[in-house]
Amino acid sequence: MLNIHPVPAFRDNYIWVIHNQDHAAVVDPGIASPVIDYLQSEKLQLCAILITHHHSDHTGGIAELTQSFNVPVYGPGNESIAGITHPLRENDSVRLEEIAVNLSVIDIPGHTRGHIAYYGSTPFAMVFCGDTLFSCGCGRIFEGHAAQMYQSLQKLCRLPDDTRIYCTHEYTLGNIRFARTADPENRKLIELEIAVEQLRQHNIPTLPTLLSLEKAVNPFLRCDQPALINSAQQHVAAPLPDPSRVFSVLREWKNNF
Repeated sequence: MLNIHPVPAFRDNYIWVIHNQDHAAVVDPGIASPVIDYLQSEKLQLCAILITHHHSDHTGGIAELTQSFNVPVYGPGNESIAGITHPLRENDSVRLEEIAVNLSVIDIPGHTRGHIAYYGSTPFAMVFCGDTLFSCGCGRIFEGHAAQMYQSLQKLCRLPDDTRIYCTHEYTLGNIRFARTADPENRKLIELEIAVEQLRQHNIPTLPTLLSLEKAVNPFLRCDQPALINSAQQHVAAPLPDPSRVFSVLREWKNNF
């Protein structure tokens, strides 16, 4: 039976551990020690490391983990990351035989130049999307541009609605507060805020989220909807000709929120 467990790290990171009863792969280990502690507590043998992008809070544990475990390290071929043994690009695949998981690679640049995601369809639909798509939000644009980030999010939107989204930061509550400002009449968003506040009061992760839910509440996935178009146009006091421009305004608005 497959389990995907969030190992907390730093202030708000999650390192995802994908495992069965015996073996595990880890996604974006920014630090090794909590991963090693979890592997030991669950009596798991590490079989692979998956990296989505080069930021140190996603890669900082690679060296220590590979000193202890002789495993392949998968990561974006368009970024320079020490320790990567298997550079990947769009449509490449990763077969993790020990845990019976097959993942396909999606290029989703914007947050960083070579950011990738890993999508799998069995035993359920899942995507490990790093810092591109968050619950009720999206990543900052550091190395790409707004139109590029918008297209990356649109790629993720084309995945099945029941896809579980495993992003790597507990940003949900803060993201909801911005979303409520940009989309104040969204009833599903209001209901989500209540549920998320209850989870965080008990220090329970709000992730994974579902793509179907994100399409209903995430302003960055709703740039073609009248409520978000109107909010963005009011914010800049100018007409916006297409969803990509709406996205750009919303992302800049969120940067300064």
